[in-house]
Amino acid sequence: LAYDSHAHAAHGSRQHGSIVRGMAEVLSYRNTWILLITPIGVAGAILTFAGLWGVPYLRQVHGLDTRTAAAITSLLLIAWAVGGPVLGALSERLGRRRPLYVWTTAAALTGWLVVIFAPIPIWLLIVTLLFTGLVSGNLIIGFAFAKESVPARLMGTASGICNMGPLLGGMLLQPAVGWVLDAHWLGATVGGARVYDAAAYQAGFSLMAGCLLVSLCLIPFAKETACQQSS
Repeated sequence: LAYDSHAHAAHGSRQHGSIVRGMAEVLSYRNTWILLITPIGVAGAILTFAGLWGVPYLRQVHGLDTRTAAAITSLLLIAWAVGGPVLGALSERLGRRRPLYVWTTAAALTGWLVVIFAPIPIWLLIVTLLFTGLVSGNLIIGFAFAKESVPARLMGTASGICNMGPLLGGMLLQPAVGWVLDAHWLGATVGGARVYDAAAYQAGFSLMAGCLLVSLCLIPFAKETACQQSS
């Protein structure tokens, strides 16, 4: 007689149950939710502007050619990449996560408000975008903050969950801004492509600022870890 072995199935079932329990435990920490939601605004604004709407905005509102507009958005992404390790190291040096996360998020919000609403010259717009990209690198602080907020055995799970925040930001804000732009479209086209005026972009980009404001309001409620692993 032959019998099927269920050893592997039982092991797989136990492993799946362990993963689910780990996720549930991580989600029971307040910091997990705060540090998942916060990057939606911070990263979402960068990805929405640099990844989709920044080039047409710079062309249609500021009169730049496509190559120059693309170069500016690329510089924004470079500043974002540089800001991560710089702010992460600064946070380690200070020995605290929350204060720097709050101030840099406030700085990012201020930068976007200037970009969206202030009638500034191109050179100052570029400087403001670079500054905004740099301080938006504070995502690194959030990732470290999230890992320290749970016991060491749950660090990987916490990282995985909180890493979804930036992805959700781009995924949600890019089409949302497009929807607002379409709602404010006055009917102008160039070469079959829709052209939006400054007021339409201000309305659309206000969503980015609104999400950043939510992020800024949430961070103070996160429990400080003092750069130490939770026990």
